Amino acid sequence: MHRVFVALAMLAPMLTHAAPLIGLSAADVPALLKPPSHGERIIELWALDCVYCELNMQAAAAFQRAHPDDVQLITVATDSIAQKDAILERLHATGLDRYAARAYTDATPERINYLLDPGWGGETPRTLVIHANGTTRGISGALTPQRLPAL
Repeated sequence: MHRVFVALAMLAPMLTHAAPLIGLSAADVPALLKPPSHGERIIELWALDCVYCELNMQAAAAFQRAHPDDVQLITVATDSIAQKDAILERLHATGLDRYAARAYTDATPERINYLLDPGWGGETPRTLVIHANGTTRGISGALTPQRLPAL
């Protein structure tokens, strides 16, 4: 019996699946912004040097967990994918590594910022909510438990 528990303990890390970090280029943005077939897609834009970004991502993750069939969460680091190790480390440390994760690949991040949201100046945190009906809302700044459902 003891061997079974030891075997399960050794397998536990393999059972928690971390999502891979995928590059986001300008050519990938239209697919990311495509409305979901139902519910909402939340895109959390964040940066390694952003103080409030983790709180926003955790609030979005809690909202997604409360509505797992209706809400898709994708984190997008506005940092270069060349910083992959630091990005993955931060996502893992905050418990957000199980969600789809992207990071910028283009040499001109401002272009991706504009393609994601023409009214966005690049400040983080930034939250985009894309509804199945095609409407999109974007907000900058801290999320509160009341603010996210209102989007």
